[in-house]
Amino acid sequence: MLSEVLTRVVIVVSILLPISLGLFVGRERLATTRTEWRSRIRLSGPAILVVSSVLLLNRTVRQDGPGIGVHMTEVIRKIEGEFVLIFQEVATPQLTAYFSFIYIYGYTFLLVFPVMAYFALSDTKMFRRLLTAYAFNYAIGLVLYALVIAYGPRNVLPELIASSGSGTSTMLYDHSPEFKYLTREVNRNVNVFPSLHTSLSATVGIFAYLTRSSYPKWLPVAIVLAVSVIISTMYLGLHWGIDVLAGLALASFCVALSCRIVGRWSLSGLYEQLTEFDRF
Repeated sequence: MLSEVLTRVVIVVSILLPISLGLFVGRERLATTRTEWRSRIRLSGPAILVVSSVLLLNRTVRQDGPGIGVHMTEVIRKIEGEFVLIFQEVATPQLTAYFSFIYIYGYTFLLVFPVMAYFALSDTKMFRRLLTAYAFNYAIGLVLYALVIAYGPRNVLPELIASSGSGTSTMLYDHSPEFKYLTREVNRNVNVFPSLHTSLSATVGIFAYLTRSSYPKWLPVAIVLAVSVIISTMYLGLHWGIDVLAGLALASFCVALSCRIVGRWSLSGLYEQLTEFDRF
């Protein structure tokens, strides 16, 4: 079943990517990328290595790492109450289908497309900043998951979420039970604070705004997708509102940090300095 779900995700994203590259990136940038991709990879090598290492570490620790933190489920629930049940009151089969699709397929596309789009820019700065922001999101999220052990609404309020006020179940696995095989591969029930779906989606949204002069048509699409993903985490009962707020704060921090770090030093600048030094 896992292979079937992964295949479906790959197929959907593979259909969306070329269409989006044509609409938002354009033939001219894609043509230039075919001739410059080697130099761009050389310049972006450190950022690629960092995000790859963090993703590998993240997968290993989140799956096998022991819970060493403080159990915060009841604290979060007392602070927030039953805020997420607001989404259950407006639930419909159509909304559940939409947010289920967005949570899996839309989220995957939202993370992958900007990587390709920013790589298509001759200046690799935004590409490197995006990868660095991704790495910070995952690394900090990994630490917080170890320190804060908490279950999401679907585990704490299963009866209320499975049977909402509208009579429509908004549980992700009730609507699409096959998705549980995929989410189990990348996450655990106690990994809810912060919401990385929120932080990474918000990160993409912020970068879409920062690059609006290069990709003006992508900005509204990115914002709609990012907001939809964020809402889906609460609508489907996977995260508390507090998790979402923490995710938004994490995204802002990671983007600001990546923008501050990346661009202050460059491999080309370092090479020029070394060349000057060798002349002496």
